[in-house]
Amino acid sequence: MPRGPFLIQRTRRFGLEKQTANTHIKAMSDKDNFSLAAAAEGARSEAERSTSAWRILPIEGAYELFYCDEFGNTSRRRLFARELKVGPGKTLLGGIDQTTDAYRGFRADRIEYLVDRETGEIIRRNVLDWLLERAARQEKARRAEAKRAA
Repeated sequence: MPRGPFLIQRTRRFGLEKQTANTHIKAMSDKDNFSLAAAAEGARSEAERSTSAWRILPIEGAYELFYCDEFGNTSRRRLFARELKVGPGKTLLGGIDQTTDAYRGFRADRIEYLVDRETGEIIRRNVLDWLLERAARQEKARRAEAKRAA
């Protein structure tokens, strides 16, 4: 049986199958999907990404998170933070998880508390506010450094 968006019609007279293309479905291979997605991602500018529903704030630091997942299981995670994604209804802290050595995103509202591993500071309340302030301070420092370098 042929693969793809074809309709198979049997003719009663000869018992043969006749193929006709379905005009409502376009044939695509996985290669086509990948190249279209890559082209679309590459075509988006930084300005377009920042005007989407999600706002991405760079943040750096080494944190130890005490995290509660969607099923109520608590775990301790060590994270090298890279970004804070603020979106509709949720905020994600993204970075490299030391346990899996892979990029992970953690919902800020599920972080019970965190420890800044560089300073030893423990943040037990208003974790999201603290992360937003930290990202703002780091952005201000980056701008001041760029201004001094220019």
